[in-house]
Amino acid sequence: MAETQSSRSHRRREAVMELLKRQGRITVQEMVDRFGCSEATARRDLELLEKTEPIIRTIGGAMYDGWNAARDLAFSERQGLSYLEKERIARLASTLIAEGDVVGLSGGTTTYLLAKLLKTRKGITVVTNAVNIAMELAGSDIQVLVTGGIMRHNSFELCGPLGEDTVSRLNIGKMFIGVDGISAAGGITTYSEQEAQIAKALIARSQATYVLFDHSKVGKTSLFSIAPLSGVQVCITDAPLPSELLEAVRTSGIAVHIAADGDNG
Repeated sequence: MAETQSSRSHRRREAVMELLKRQGRITVQEMVDRFGCSEATARRDLELLEKTEPIIRTIGGAMYDGWNAARDLAFSERQGLSYLEKERIARLASTLIAEGDVVGLSGGTTTYLLAKLLKTRKGITVVTNAVNIAMELAGSDIQVLVTGGIMRHNSFELCGPLGEDTVSRLNIGKMFIGVDGISAAGGITTYSEQEAQIAKALIARSQATYVLFDHSKVGKTSLFSIAPLSGVQVCITDAPLPSELLEAVRTSGIAVHIAADGDNG
């Protein structure tokens, strides 16, 4: 019986995973050369594998992340993690936003909760690269500017040169950014190369960067760097920082706001 297109595709993706496990990374061009497929097919294979396998998409291919238990989880999976802590952080962050502010919101579960709290406010402009945040604010009195770009399905964030070009022409007052890790040595980090790039662009056009993170992100260094601690002005978290990070934060002159249990903002 002739091999079906579906089985050929399945075998090719299995071979890609074997290469990733052996080499640690693979490029789209390498897939084209090895398997005789088109670039579009190679990228589609990586997109499918990212949903089920421990890999991290990069701009030119993918990296194997099977040795790292912490994954670039889908938004729906992350939404239930530390929900009450994230809600408190978002509530406290909302008190730092005033009428007339131009606010940046990166993608993420905590920034999404912050957007929900801002829906009833007036006189605020929100710049965001997250489709779900833009939709959450639709119909409110808030002016919303969406950066554009290619959407990552795991986070609903728009990334890539198109979005970065838009951001380069903007002036943002307060940039609220969610991160996957924060540490004294690594600064603020994320699992996605594309999200790191757009975050860097947003920070570069902002007067002040506010980093939102719950205690599970403390002391973690994810794969891609967004900024050193010196590039951050405010940290908003749910628990006191450990001594090493607290010392580094103080050295960098960063203000720390702690949304303690029972804090109503």
